[in-house]
Amino acid sequence: MHIPFVDLKLQYQNIQSQIDKGIQSVINETAFISGKYATAFEEAFAQYLGINHVIACANGTDSLEILLKAYQIGAGDEVIVPANSWISTSECVSTVGAKVVFADSHPVHYTIDVSKIEEKITPQTKAIIPVHLYGCAADMDAIMQIAARHNLIVIEDCAQAHAATYKGKTIGTIGHAASFSFYPGKNLGAYGDAGGMATNDEAIATKARMIANHGRLGKHDHGVEGRNSRMDGIQAAILTAKLPYLEQWTQARMQHAQRYLSNLQHAGIQLPVIPDGFRHVFHLFVVQVPHREKVQQQLKEHGIETGIHYPIALPLLKAYAYMEHQPNDFPVAAGQMDKLLSLPMYAELTADQIDFVCEKLISAIK
Repeated sequence: MHIPFVDLKLQYQNIQSQIDKGIQSVINETAFISGKYATAFEEAFAQYLGINHVIACANGTDSLEILLKAYQIGAGDEVIVPANSWISTSECVSTVGAKVVFADSHPVHYTIDVSKIEEKITPQTKAIIPVHLYGCAADMDAIMQIAARHNLIVIEDCAQAHAATYKGKTIGTIGHAASFSFYPGKNLGAYGDAGGMATNDEAIATKARMIANHGRLGKHDHGVEGRNSRMDGIQAAILTAKLPYLEQWTQARMQHAQRYLSNLQHAGIQLPVIPDGFRHVFHLFVVQVPHREKVQQQLKEHGIETGIHYPIALPLLKAYAYMEHQPNDFPVAAGQMDKLLSLPMYAELTADQIDFVCEKLISAIK
């Protein structure tokens, strides 16, 4: 049995007519860059989130950087980010000229450990970027309270958490602004790079839209120096076609996670933990296993694809060697690096496939 880590072709086949219709419409109208299709997606996604403004852009990394620029965060400023995430979360801080400051991970939920944030705050700290990692929300109440005490901006990194909720609140609507990636493998993904920003702050929305579109709101009306970060019309049409299925796909992911949890409850490994009041949408189903390389190889021999998210904690990457961090500076994130293993997770998985994965995983870790 071959079980891919994610199966985007199967997803496409299930909604092919809607996707093809959207793509053909863009081609027929030659509406290739931004325009009516991007606007339609912005409006639909804003309504889905329950927020006033969504600004489409070229990719998720750009969305983080543009929001930092919109808040005028740059040289001399510091931004706190989690030690375990994709590098986009941290590199956007550096690319605007600010200093990235890492905080360790929560030992069970993998998101930023809120108890480690305040010790990182200095007079130069301007923002926190909590990442809703693997589909599980960060502890936003605690983060917003810390931000209020220290007058900090909170930008939610929602790249892995489309449709997640925190105590009844939709992820992406709790902080001052939010960033989304629509990379193909995301819970809501395009067929190429695409991203978006969300906020209830009209002034920030206007600034972000200007920055993403060469610093202009109208043709040739360049109020600032911006950048070229516009969503393609085809990607926008694909996302608009997919959005009505997001809830259905989310429910399927959550059901698959429950089957994994049930099958693996006595396997003797660390399983995902869903905090009370959270809707974990399982962008990834991550376990901790001993002898990960051996386990991963055995699963591969049975046709099971897996992933590692992420093999090296951000502060320990070569890119941040200049900061001279050591593993004991981030004991949780560093200690989990050689244990984290992501199992196949996508809406179209079958019960038989999940049972097969669990059977072979249990055998591999014995």
